[in-house]
Amino acid sequence: MADIEHFLDRNRAWAAGQVEKDPGGFQALAEGQQPEMLWIGCSDSRVSPNQMMDLSLGEVFVHRNIANQVVTSDPNCMSVVQYAVEVLEVTHIVVCGHYGCGGVIASFDPPGQDTIQLWLDHIRRVSRRYQDELADLEEEARIRRLCEVNVVEQVRNLADTDILQAAWQAGGGPTLHGLIYGLHDGRLRRLCHQTGTGDLILDPPTSPGL
Repeated sequence: MADIEHFLDRNRAWAAGQVEKDPGGFQALAEGQQPEMLWIGCSDSRVSPNQMMDLSLGEVFVHRNIANQVVTSDPNCMSVVQYAVEVLEVTHIVVCGHYGCGGVIASFDPPGQDTIQLWLDHIRRVSRRYQDELADLEEEARIRRLCEVNVVEQVRNLADTDILQAAWQAGGGPTLHGLIYGLHDGRLRRLCHQTGTGDLILDPPTSPGL
């Protein structure tokens, strides 16, 4: 197991490499940020948005939690959304899930009272909403489908917030996108999108090939 010095050494090497490639890069970042996108994603270590979209530092504002939930009673999430919309004035907000999400899989377990299980109750509510559709699927397909509809429902949650409604009614505000990531191929696929106060539009993803 690596100790903390291993990671600090890697940071020093990375920082030196960045300065060599772009001597003024860090100074520019220190002066402020102007990302065009807020990314709400899963905490899973395999789904880093900067790497998945080949973005540099400063290009995406990020909020992550287990199973990419948009919980309107969570001040952590809502403060990020408010800052992104009202201060940074992002033009896109992405909610991104991924196939094989451990949080989604764990939501099939019996509920409990510990912190993780209480968080997973949000996914269980999504599962109940789609129970008729999910009941007809085999286990692997059921998990994949819940990963997808969980994203769609989180976009709906986001669209219903006072923050987004106010921005849209004022004639601005970002476009919302629901994406799903394939761990098996590194590809992002769009599931849904919404622009302004119109209806959410579903975009069935290209076959995940699982």
